[in-house]
Amino acid sequence: MPQKLVCQNKKARHLYHIEETFEAGMVLTGPEVKSLRAGRASLVDAYASIDNGEAFLHKAHISPHTHSDTSSYDPTHPRKLLLHRREIRRLFGKTRERGLTLVALRIYFKAGKAKVELGLARGKKLYDKRSDQKKREADREIARAVKRGPR
Repeated sequence: MPQKLVCQNKKARHLYHIEETFEAGMVLTGPEVKSLRAGRASLVDAYASIDNGEAFLHKAHISPHTHSDTSSYDPTHPRKLLLHRREIRRLFGKTRERGLTLVALRIYFKAGKAKVELGLARGKKLYDKRSDQKKREADREIARAVKRGPR
């Protein structure tokens, strides 16, 4: 089934080691869905939390739809996530571990339904970020050399 990507959190893979990913549905209003279909969303600083046995997405910015009433609309309000009970219990236990958090990686449509991909993440240290950057630069140099061909 093809997926239509709405937005993604590009910084997440730079700042965190993603250990595992989960797909969750989102509880949205009609104007929010229309705004997502128009691609008007941002996941910068977005994360998920487990409160009272329910999962919520925090700080995900979905801009108000142009043809709807926006007088009392908060674009970053917490949105309920739809996960299986066993997944919620498992994530609750994992996020209680030291250093693990749930980060929103991307929002997309799958079979007409808005989904969010969550990553169980551990923060990277500065030396991890530097080594990743060195590896990317080395891979780029190798790709350039292969593209140029033998000389």
